[in-house]
Amino acid sequence: MVASKKSKKAMESINSRLALVMKSGKFTIGYRSTLKSIRQGKSKLIIIANNTPALRKSEIEYYCMLAKVGVHHYSGNNIDLGTACGKYFRVGALCITDPGDSDIIRSMPTSAE
Repeated sequence: MVASKKSKKAMESINSRLALVMKSGKFTIGYRSTLKSIRQGKSKLIIIANNTPALRKSEIEYYCMLAKVGVHHYSGNNIDLGTACGKYFRVGALCITDPGDSDIIRSMPTSAE
């Protein structure tokens, strides 16, 4: 029970930081636009839903490894990620290009794992 409470608290902090990025920062939603922004070198952090297909997930991780961009695996599915972004549709991949007022880049683990 303690672990689930801790993970729920972490999820809430991610969601609140994500809401702040949606309000004050710049981002792209979707698999193809995420790959484009990684290739262009604009991306700072990538967030992937946990039910993204394995091939897509590994391709995004590979691009991020080459571009030295941090990847965060969101603990919810694509419906939860869309809701956290304040959208009424599913979001499989999200690329943050400018965090705005949020400290989401510093708080998330970077690709130096």
